[in-house]
Amino acid sequence: MDQVLSKKAETGIEGLDDVLFGGFTRRHVFLLEGSPGTGKTTIALQFLLEGADLGESCLYISLSETEEELRDSAASHGMELGDGIKIFELVPPESLLDADQQQSLLYSSDLELGETTKLIFEAFERIKPQRVVIDSLSEIRLLAQSSLRYRRQILALKHFFARSDATVLLLDDMTSDNLDKTVHSVVHGVIHLEQLAPDYGSERRRLRVIKYRGQSFRGGYHDFVIKTGGVAVFPRLRAIEHKTGFERTTLSSGIKEFDDLLGGGIERGSSTLLIGPAGTGKSLFTLQFVDAAVKRGEKAAVFIFDEELGLLFSRTRSMGIDLEKMHDDRLIHIEQLDAAELSPGEFAQRVRDRVASYDAKTVVIDSINGYQASMPEENALILHMHELLQYLNRQGANTFLTVAQHGLVGDMKSPVDVTYLADSVVLLRYFEALGKVRRAVSVIKKRTGRHEETIREFHITNEGLTLGEPLSGFQGVLRGVPTFIGERQPLLENSDEDGHHS
Repeated sequence: MDQVLSKKAETGIEGLDDVLFGGFTRRHVFLLEGSPGTGKTTIALQFLLEGADLGESCLYISLSETEEELRDSAASHGMELGDGIKIFELVPPESLLDADQQQSLLYSSDLELGETTKLIFEAFERIKPQRVVIDSLSEIRLLAQSSLRYRRQILALKHFFARSDATVLLLDDMTSDNLDKTVHSVVHGVIHLEQLAPDYGSERRRLRVIKYRGQSFRGGYHDFVIKTGGVAVFPRLRAIEHKTGFERTTLSSGIKEFDDLLGGGIERGSSTLLIGPAGTGKSLFTLQFVDAAVKRGEKAAVFIFDEELGLLFSRTRSMGIDLEKMHDDRLIHIEQLDAAELSPGEFAQRVRDRVASYDAKTVVIDSINGYQASMPEENALILHMHELLQYLNRQGANTFLTVAQHGLVGDMKSPVDVTYLADSVVLLRYFEALGKVRRAVSVIKKRTGRHEETIREFHITNEGLTLGEPLSGFQGVLRGVPTFIGERQPLLENSDEDGHHS
């Protein structure tokens, strides 16, 4: 036990321990604050369960909920509060609510502040726990009735617990009309929980460490969710902390003409953005790299925001890429995501898990439009994407992103500009020649080396992508209205085209 107590008190939540760089400093008092529904009780229960698993004695002091309510709450997450966790309630059990015993009832709202504190001290001395949760400070604040008296009671609690080996977690539901921040200056650390309600989709929760005296921690906001089993925290990604060694080789797309356009291929550990109007084939180009990776014996992870998987499997199968078989054979991980139910932090964590545990070397995010829907603030989106791309690059993974521009021809605009983040940018366009609507592809940026400065026509056929020779008589692509003014001979025949595109 002495060896256990020499370390920080882990919270039982891996992501939160990462944010706190190991957990709570032992023998100190911490504050966990947030409005009702933000997950304070769930985090507190996980904190005590972690201690019980380590053989520590734990105490939950409730001033607002009954023991039955707490056990029901724990059971809803599949948690069982065993003998290692004692619950002391200052509200009467339901069995005592009868006329014969009305005079003996003690409600926390009726107790004098000093009597309440005395009962807390007595429960602590009786059990002598290593971990304590007091829920909640709002009851003590109401009894104190003044900021001065409230501060004195918090100091009394702090000094009492300081004489023991206990690590104490105070909960505050912030329901008072006059939110007194006095406790912030008294406790050793403060964690603030928030719940946001977007215009559409499920609520978003995030936390921030406001204070951690004498200790380093991961600053900023960190997304978290409450699910069956408890709270899961997704620490804010800092790419600079993650770097692995790898050889920067050039990887083929599997199509010689496309490799020529890219100056030989894509360098390992780089990111590529495919941008163009809807239907030009952005998804198919990314999946071409997935197919090439699988043929090299590597794994890939594909995250789809905009398309139903069954339709994607059917469509790509008709083009010679059997994604469903690759998925069934565990050669690739493919996941359909709902932007309305997903926070950026959770998405970044899913990508990291695929790279770290699944060893994916090719990552596809299709599309940034769907990713943007999970976070309306454009500036924050760019920062999130910057860190994610830097992380993937440092892991030696190749990342492929797609952005659908507004409109089909003419003056097209992107919903968000991420071209400067990507190492390579591939531009796809429609153009008209000889009475037919055709597709063209060009590389307008490659940070890692030279590339063709030409434009090539391509077809989507039953055998996949077919690229033609460079079109020297092709102009106007960057204006969004490409025009072919050369001879007919360089154009591709389209007798094999089946009309499928993405």
